[in-house]
Amino acid sequence: MGNREMEELIPLVNRLQDAFSALGQSCLLELPQIAVVGGQSAGKSSVLENFVGRDFLPRGSGIVTRRPLVLQLVTSKAEYAEFLHCKGKKFTDFDEVRHEIEAETDRVTGMNKGISSIPINLRVYSPHVLNLTLIDLPGITKVPVGDQPPDIEYQIREMIMQFITRENCLILAVTPANTDLANSDALKLAKEVDPQGLRTIGVITKLDLMDEGTDARDVLENKLLPLRRGYVGVVNRSQKDIDGKKDIKAAMLAERKFFLSHPAYRHIADRMGTPHLQKVLNQQLTNHIRDTLPNFRNKLQGQLLSIEHEVEAYKNFKPEDPTRKTKALLQMVQQFAVDFEKRIEGSGDQVDTLELSGGAKINRIFHERFPFEIVKMEFNEKELRREISYAIKNIHGIRTGLFTPDMAFEAIVKKQIVKLKGPSLKSVDLVIQELINTVKKCTKKLANFPRLCEETERIVANHIREREGKTKDQVLLLIDIQVSYINTNHEDFIGFANAQQRSSQVHKKNTIGNQGTNLPPSRQIVIRKGWLTISNIGIMKGGSKGYWFVLTAESLSWYKDDEEKEKKYMLPLDNLKVRDVEKSFMSSKHIFALFNTEQRNVYKDYRFLELACDSQEDVDSWKASLLRAGVYPDKSLTESDENGQAENFSMDPQLERQVETIRNLVDSYMSIINKCIRDLIPKTIMHLMINNVKDFINSELLAQLYSSEDQNTLMEESAEQAQRRDEMLRMYQALKEALVIIGDINTATTFTPAPPPVDDSWIQHSRRRPPPAVPGRPS
Repeated sequence: MGNREMEELIPLVNRLQDAFSALGQSCLLELPQIAVVGGQSAGKSSVLENFVGRDFLPRGSGIVTRRPLVLQLVTSKAEYAEFLHCKGKKFTDFDEVRHEIEAETDRVTGMNKGISSIPINLRVYSPHVLNLTLIDLPGITKVPVGDQPPDIEYQIREMIMQFITRENCLILAVTPANTDLANSDALKLAKEVDPQGLRTIGVITKLDLMDEGTDARDVLENKLLPLRRGYVGVVNRSQKDIDGKKDIKAAMLAERKFFLSHPAYRHIADRMGTPHLQKVLNQQLTNHIRDTLPNFRNKLQGQLLSIEHEVEAYKNFKPEDPTRKTKALLQMVQQFAVDFEKRIEGSGDQVDTLELSGGAKINRIFHERFPFEIVKMEFNEKELRREISYAIKNIHGIRTGLFTPDMAFEAIVKKQIVKLKGPSLKSVDLVIQELINTVKKCTKKLANFPRLCEETERIVANHIREREGKTKDQVLLLIDIQVSYINTNHEDFIGFANAQQRSSQVHKKNTIGNQGTNLPPSRQIVIRKGWLTISNIGIMKGGSKGYWFVLTAESLSWYKDDEEKEKKYMLPLDNLKVRDVEKSFMSSKHIFALFNTEQRNVYKDYRFLELACDSQEDVDSWKASLLRAGVYPDKSLTESDENGQAENFSMDPQLERQVETIRNLVDSYMSIINKCIRDLIPKTIMHLMINNVKDFINSELLAQLYSSEDQNTLMEESAEQAQRRDEMLRMYQALKEALVIIGDINTATTFTPAPPPVDDSWIQHSRRRPPPAVPGRPS
């Protein structure tokens, strides 16, 4: 049986099983075990009871074993049993053990003979057992009984397969000698998962019940229907013996006498019987553990490494150390400051690949969302012209003016500048929201200390709100400064002469052109590239299709892919507008559409070109890019239509030229203002808000935490954290101890090699042709 150190492996495996179960976790390591598989009334329970030497398993008709029973046998001077679910309680009366198994089974499965894969763990200490770990599984059945589910055969099969498919599981296939061995369900299942036969041991029961004149000698000698690891024959107590309370020790003596006196078995009596089966199983289990020891050790080491980093922080935990909380508070605040800085400034570690956040989100607000909000303030052309004409007329008063008054230009342009306050303040709100979200993400690392987490969030959020007022005041001041003085001498301003010259030209369209976009003279500059899905056209052809789109200042083109070699179409932007399309409940895409204001087809026979993106942010970003190219959102003219003068408004030619001149001047000056505001607002927010919050966290946060609450209250850890620390330390120590014990074992132990392969194709053939009626010969 190998050296003593190797025999100690089985108790080690038992201790590991208990260690993981006590931690409330399923053992991730497939520990070596022996699964007992057989049909109903095959004698499985009797074999197990013979191993223990006690009556302790439930008996009856139908399915008696309805939950897996993990039975650990441990050699000991005292004799008693323990259940894992009854910690600390020792059972010395084995009738109580049977009642506890029945009660625990009913607790999970109910009274209706249902089954469950949740195991019952039972450990039996006795001087009469060898170290073994066995799993008693429900007997294989074909027909449901009573109110059992109709698929009871499938359920039992699946439960058995859960155990025997593991490479670390030895299979004890129990078959009665008075049945057709070639059709044994236990051997068929074993063959499915163990085709080489390395893990399967055959057990033949009820040898004393075979028909007179027959025996199973050829089977037990492994000559007929052979298995690679052969068979062991046993003789259990009959139902009459059990009812008559026949002692198991007496039954074992009777078994021994049966094999010694039977003419067919006396020459192999030393290899038959329950004691020999125990030794065989113990040897095979020990060998199996030895074979799997390297992989077993690797799994333990891998599990140890996976928790080592976390455990390292717990090792030096000293709850009574007065400096511990001070050090921990300082480290937590410093880590919070570093994390906040990284999220704002960007960092290569802990990159969020699911969404934009922190500095990247703020960058998008500055350079996409804020310009989009500015450009979105589209002038209602008719409304604007009417306002200009009213301003000119009111300035001239009772007289008819010969010249275009500059006061009308100033009145209109100041009104337009004031409108910039809305988008500017909105950008401040968006940045504040993202800063608060960033703070919440950074405080997740403080979750082990709930009060510290809450106070940190509260203090930093309060500071952000304090800076909100100052930042918004400065933003409004910047716009008021622009209103206070209209600089018509600016180098980029078009001037009256050029404005009048433009007004004499005939404009092809009445929409305002590229307000505030500061486009360069070249109209071919690329504004944006990216993937979009053409959704409405794809419906006609069997599904939406994605293309690579390129937007310039004068056209929108799309290509087969991003190599831009095969152009599909180029759409001019003249007279185009963009409108939102309601999202379909069947689609996860967000859609917007382009259409022609002159009711012409946009693409081939389609009035609308519907383009789909993966998110609303992408839609807003594309709409902002289209605005830069002069493609504006469709805006209802309802407000203008309410005023009858909006439709019927007309001007004399001189007034129309003056309105056109001021219209060009406003366009030119607002381009200058927008460029300036788009540059200054992000800088203002960055200086007064973002940089200030970073400085506050680095220099003031710790002091405010100390002044807000008592240090002991702040650093009081959560109950969950204390529990996790204890569990991780116990797990760590258990794994280390297991590795030390395994490391001390001499793995050069001599052990029984696996027998050579045999022809066991008879198991496969048994489904297609009738097997021999009786697996034996006349005695």
